[in-house]
Amino acid sequence: RFHGEGYQEGYAEGTHLGVVEGRKYGSLHGAKIGSEIGSYLGFALTWQCLLQKLTDEKNSKKIRAVDSLIGMIQKFPYEDPTYDKLQEDLEKIRGKFKQVCSMLNIQSEFRMGTERSSLTF
Repeated sequence: RFHGEGYQEGYAEGTHLGVVEGRKYGSLHGAKIGSEIGSYLGFALTWQCLLQKLTDEKNSKKIRAVDSLIGMIQKFPYEDPTYDKLQEDLEKIRGKFKQVCSMLNIQSEFRMGTERSSLTF
């Protein structure tokens, strides 16, 4: 009997601690992803405004790439953590961001850490 009660109490406590730990982990990593995606969107919107004034063929390719990045970010499912292709779509956005940076001849580096978080150009 004591073994069964101890098991039930331990299981309940472990479940509770698992939920708390999972919530902390999800909040932390969700915030990191949100910060990363937000930085990409701000970058893309800024370049979209800067490139609109230029209308030659070379810049039209850049504008299409920036518009594509903005579209991908706007379609990203922020509110659905159960979305099964979340990581896949996030990698596509990162790849498109790198492509846009390459087209604009900009060195990009996104760092998230406890000591410092930044997007450098």
